[in-house]
Amino acid sequence: MERSLPDYKKIYEDIIRKKCPEKFNQCAPLLNKNEISAMDVLSLNEMVFGKTDESQIINRKHKSYDYESIIKILDYQKKNELTNIEISRQFDLSRNTISKWKREFSY
Repeated sequence: MERSLPDYKKIYEDIIRKKCPEKFNQCAPLLNKNEISAMDVLSLNEMVFGKTDESQIINRKHKSYDYESIIKILDYQKKNELTNIEISRQFDLSRNTISKWKREFSY
């Protein structure tokens, strides 16, 4: 059975129209994409709601990343020669998660 994904494009368009229409132009490049990745969702979330505060830190464990986003993060780490700690801080992840991804995807 195929897992259906939420329509993030529609969700964020509705949020922006109702709560902060002044940010629509800032978010337009991401919203105009045909397919929105997990990284795009994180970027949109930051643009609309701002940086992470204490309430969002609690919800951090509910994040999920698709294969393409994981590969982008690991490529970014390799390209910029970052340690697991540095990349985990930049993307607000556990360094153990980064290590697990590297093992699973042979990086």
